[in-house]
Amino acid sequence: MAELAGIGVDWYVRMEQGRTVSPSDVTFDALARALRLGAADSAHLRALARGGDGAAFSIEPVPPTIVRLVQSYAHPAYVTGRRWDLLAWNDAAADVLCFDRLADIDRNLLVFMFATPLARDLFGAAWHDEARRMIALFRATHDLWADDPAFIELVERLKSSSTDFADGWNRHDVRIGVSGEKVLHHPVRGALRYTYATFQSNDDAALKLAIYTPV
Repeated sequence: MAELAGIGVDWYVRMEQGRTVSPSDVTFDALARALRLGAADSAHLRALARGGDGAAFSIEPVPPTIVRLVQSYAHPAYVTGRRWDLLAWNDAAADVLCFDRLADIDRNLLVFMFATPLARDLFGAAWHDEARRMIALFRATHDLWADDPAFIELVERLKSSSTDFADGWNRHDVRIGVSGEKVLHHPVRGALRYTYATFQSNDDAALKLAIYTPV
C-alpha cells in the first residue's frame, strides 16, 4: 500500500500502528487514490486523522439568536448537536415531525428514527432508505467520538432497540450530508413534499440547522 500511495514504508507502518503522524494534504490524496476511496470516505479519513478536540461530550447550548431564527421560520426547522440530539425546533417541526411527542430522553434524531414508531409512520415506504442514509451520515461524526461514553451509550441503545440500526451500523458505510427532497406523511394533511438543507452554525460548529421548504 505504501508503494501504491508513493509514501515511505516507515511512515505508513507508524500510521497503521496508530502512532502519531502528521500527514499532509498530498499524502491524504495519495492514500485516498491508493485505497480507491470515494469523496465521503476520503473526507472521513481526513477527519479521523485530525481527531476530535479531546474534550468529553456535553449537550451543546443553542444561542438565543438561533432559537429565535428557528422559531420565526414558517416551515419545519430544527437544530441538532454533535450527537444528533434535538436541541431546538419550531411549531411546524412539532406538527409535521412530531418532535413534541418525544420524551426528554428520546429527543435525538437517531432515537426518533429507530427507537420510536413515529418515524416509520412519517416516512412510510421510504423509511428504510432514510434509515440507511442517516446511519451513514452519523458514522462520520461518531467515529471522531467513538470512545466517548455518551456516544457509546447512544449506539448501544440503538443497537438493542433496532435490528435495522444494528445491521446498518455493522456495514460501516459513510456518507456526506447533502440537501435533497423528502415526502413526509402527516396524519391529517397526508403526503407533504419538502426540500431540505442543513447549515453549520458559526457560534458552534457542532450545531446544525435543518430547514424544510415545501415543494
